[in-house]
Amino acid sequence: MSQQKKFIFQVEEGKEGSDGRPSVGPVYRSIYAKDGFPEPIEGMDSCWDVFRMSVEKYPNNPMLGRREIVDGKPGKYVWQTYQEVYDIVIKLGNSLRSVGVKDEAKCGIYGANSPEWIISMEACNAHGLYCVPLYDTLGASAVEFIISHSEVSIVFVEEKKISELFKTCPNSTEYMKTVVSFGGVSREQKEEAETFGLVIYAWDEFLKLGEGKQYNLPIKKKSDICTIMYTSGTTGDPKGVMISNESIVTLIAGVIRLLKSANVALTVKDVFLSYLPLAHIFDRVIEECFIQHGAAIGFWRGDVKLLLEDLGELKPTIFCAVPRVLDRVYSGLQKKLSDGGFLKKFLFDSAFSYKFGHMKKGKPHAEASPLCDKHVFGKVKQALGGNVRIILSGAAPLASHVESFLRVVACCHVLQGYGLTESCAGTFVSLPDELDMLGTVGPPVPNVDIRLESVPEMEYDALASTPRGEICIRGKTLFSGYYKREDLTKEVLIDGWLHTGDVGEWQPNGSMKIIDRKKNIFKLSQGEYVAVENIENIYGEVQAVDSVWVYGNSFESFLVAIANPNQQILERWAAENGVSGDYNALCQNEKAKEFILGELVKMAKEKKMKGFEIIKAIHLDPVPFDMERDLLTPTFKKKRPQLLKYYQSVIDEMYKTTNEKLASRG
Repeated sequence: MSQQKKFIFQVEEGKEGSDGRPSVGPVYRSIYAKDGFPEPIEGMDSCWDVFRMSVEKYPNNPMLGRREIVDGKPGKYVWQTYQEVYDIVIKLGNSLRSVGVKDEAKCGIYGANSPEWIISMEACNAHGLYCVPLYDTLGASAVEFIISHSEVSIVFVEEKKISELFKTCPNSTEYMKTVVSFGGVSREQKEEAETFGLVIYAWDEFLKLGEGKQYNLPIKKKSDICTIMYTSGTTGDPKGVMISNESIVTLIAGVIRLLKSANVALTVKDVFLSYLPLAHIFDRVIEECFIQHGAAIGFWRGDVKLLLEDLGELKPTIFCAVPRVLDRVYSGLQKKLSDGGFLKKFLFDSAFSYKFGHMKKGKPHAEASPLCDKHVFGKVKQALGGNVRIILSGAAPLASHVESFLRVVACCHVLQGYGLTESCAGTFVSLPDELDMLGTVGPPVPNVDIRLESVPEMEYDALASTPRGEICIRGKTLFSGYYKREDLTKEVLIDGWLHTGDVGEWQPNGSMKIIDRKKNIFKLSQGEYVAVENIENIYGEVQAVDSVWVYGNSFESFLVAIANPNQQILERWAAENGVSGDYNALCQNEKAKEFILGELVKMAKEKKMKGFEIIKAIHLDPVPFDMERDLLTPTFKKKRPQLLKYYQSVIDEMYKTTNEKLASRG
């Protein structure tokens, strides 16, 4: 039985707290690192080596692909081979040198994922430049902050982002002198650039500057920084996370060992759809792993609505997603089912129960019910292109009901991972066909040590029989510090341990469950501490809401919430209860609010939450929390101070009316 399996082993004892320091639990590592951590591949000391060695090994393999547009319609994927990409990278590097870009200069890359993005990154890797992604979702003020803070001297930019880039001028031009478009440049843009003292080139024009010139590539060390990745954080200015060559080559070695041990190794035949921002560590390291294997990377067209169509054309084998994308897939399938009539739904539900039952008994997903896969779930597999063998979710927690649903119907492995920019992404990942890892992020990858540190003020004890505490990470995948912010580095890197701020709970099988966030606690007026992330995770299991933000302050004795209801469920409830109005009107309706609040309270009681953790009032917003209103970070984490500012008047009103109601009951 799977009960006996344990995927970690202990390497150091836990310690009781002393001198005001909290107690720490034992140090554990992956069972796949029983004989030591895997060493990086011989001769692979830098990100440049990752690419260079693949070019030598697989020159004619397809590397980067994009859809050809014929008569305004998207056609097939057209590919550049590893050798072809290498030749452009060398030219681009020569052009960079010829315009005077010096060693260790900072080079910005701004725009959606594309072959040019990767080519620009590889040119930086070749010449030991710091690649600094400037990402869209942060808006002009953050782009300006990053250019100035990291002293970016040259920026590669997607054609349609040029005007956004110019919005950072003249403040950014203290450092930024050269701009290279991924496409063309209009005459107006050339003139505008001149007024700011900038030189701007079209892509082809810039590549010509390097023709006939030859610059030697500098020797690159493992300890060299290859990228400064700015993380938005939920408060304050973005922080520049310095990532070394060593972090990335160490991570690749760990991923290779993990996938081989779990019998799902990457091969040259694998195909990846690049759509999650390359400006984030999650996508960046996955693409480095693909490049290391000589595999193929195809790019989306940049529109979420066309994503499924791109999937269908590319037929990727590995699909990486953030929960928000998988929630969309889940909701879309649920809608199809409810529209398909009673019989279809009955057949689907029966097949689902049958296959899930077999998986619970320990059968691998592929053997649980080949018949159901062929006749019932095959369509879901086809919707993802037909070849997906692994769906990997990261960047935020995936709801358990979505994860278990996809594990059954997607006919592939669905894995959930956890990591930070500071830990070079993948730090934990759940394993294929281990059903009791549902709702966890799995055991550690085989190149880090993990321990929990007690959080006494939240009553989390790392030495208890069920160990809970702040997740701390040690290993060579860790970042080299925050750029120009040694003060912040010292706050999180203590004695070689990275303090993540996330609270985890070890499971008996060695996987980790994320249960809370250390900083998100507040006190209610009666002196009770509320751990808000934990509460939101529980309320998040309610099917009638897509997203919920819970708030309380120390002058009040109870909690209130803002929720984005699930449109289908709310409309179905309205139809069944004779409540009229469209979705927006329903969100204003008092009865609808009572219905949603009732569903949340039901869940709270089912999970035996404390009285003060139960929400007393709710406001329904038909518009999902988004980045446009600055309510979410680019990885979809809630920005609590901004949410409070945005909904302040609504919250004041909820407290006022609820207090009046409570007083009248006396």
